[in-house]
Amino acid sequence: MIHRISIWYVLFFSLLVLASGCANYRLGVVKPLIPAGYSIQVGLFQNTTIHPGLSESVNASIRRELQRDGTFELANSNNCDLQLTGRITSYQRSPVSFRPKDTLSVRDFIVELSTQVIASEKPSGKLLVDRVITSRTTVRLGDDLASAERQALPLLSNDLAKSIVALLAEGEW
Repeated sequence: MIHRISIWYVLFFSLLVLASGCANYRLGVVKPLIPAGYSIQVGLFQNTTIHPGLSESVNASIRRELQRDGTFELANSNNCDLQLTGRITSYQRSPVSFRPKDTLSVRDFIVELSTQVIASEKPSGKLLVDRVITSRTTVRLGDDLASAERQALPLLSNDLAKSIVALLAEGEW
């Protein structure tokens, strides 16, 4: 009899522990910033860094990601609901690992791209998003630094574009 009661207690408490793990789980979008189906115009992201070519790569990646995601429609300047613009604020390299026989030579480094993203309603001008988003990638230094950074730029831009589109489509968790 006592054995049977203890089995029920163990079963009850294990079920209670399992159910408490799902207590905060939410299905779907918690707070969408922008309703699905809106049309978005992607304006030019201004490059305030000394590295050339960042804004073209960021703009192309954001447009590609908006089309890939499919939540929003990509529009031109005349007929859009939202305008997405921004400013590339920083581009930084940080060493991660060094060559084994030469501790002064960098082998891998992290590249960070920080961008202030601004999304506003086109007709009213109401500001919906004004936030700094940072993307990172790790790059192995090959023969020269310029070619390694050139290879890292599409990775950084794609990561940034995914973060921006996810923020617009899914909201904040």
